[in-house]
Amino acid sequence: MSLQNTNITTKNYKKLSIQVSLTGLSFCCFDTLNNTILSLNEVHFDAFHKSTQIEELFGEAFNKHPELKDTYDEILVIHNNNLSTFVPTALFDENYLGSYLQYNTKVFDTDFFAFDEVKNYQMNAVYIPYVNINNFFIDQFGSFEYKHANSILVEKILEGSKNNDDKKMVVNFNFGHFEVIVVQNQKLLLFNSFEYQTPEDFIYYLLFTAEQTNLNPETFPLELLGTISKDDAFYAIAYQYIRNISFFDVSPLQQKNNFSTAQNQKHYILFQS
Repeated sequence: MSLQNTNITTKNYKKLSIQVSLTGLSFCCFDTLNNTILSLNEVHFDAFHKSTQIEELFGEAFNKHPELKDTYDEILVIHNNNLSTFVPTALFDENYLGSYLQYNTKVFDTDFFAFDEVKNYQMNAVYIPYVNINNFFIDQFGSFEYKHANSILVEKILEGSKNNDDKKMVVNFNFGHFEVIVVQNQKLLLFNSFEYQTPEDFIYYLLFTAEQTNLNPETFPLELLGTISKDDAFYAIAYQYIRNISFFDVSPLQQKNNFSTAQNQKHYILFQS
């Protein structure tokens, strides 16, 4: 779905992007005329809200943040969960979306499936969006566009790997799950999402993925994105077992905003939307 304002006299050159999950939301406003990010906000749902309907939590967020009710030329909702996979265009059939997901997540007959075309890379991202959250936004906005977070993430990482013939692994760290992407010169060699609880879970999946893709922990580059930082135990254990570890370069993105390096890494997907 899309919201397009084609009347130039009422166009305000503002876009709203909202990244949603079951633990909260983050959103930013873009100046589309100057291609800059104007503002950023985050809302975290407290643990004691687990019994509250997700629509009520989003309703509270809208009441507390009047900028969510402003007028925008474009509105994009980004679904952030680990219920997604990528399918090459040659193997893709829109009528069998659920069958692609059944190998890495539990699917039900009642699930609603969606897909994003990953332009220029001959593949589609197949995923399960949050239907109840989409319905809430329909009531708020009328119409809007939505995508999966991993569609944006993988496309941008592939773009950044152009003319680099060395394999590299990128990890996007989220609360409760992380995504692993292995690329080589605009080719997606592997994508997977893992749930974790401990640092040992984290390093186990990283080393397992490295083994499956013939990456030597002594030499391959690992680049980190998302909520991970140098101060936490997850970084420490990765640094212990993988020699060439760094944070994903977000300096080109920072030229479009005034936020810190850490904020650009944490909100990379949102800022790239």
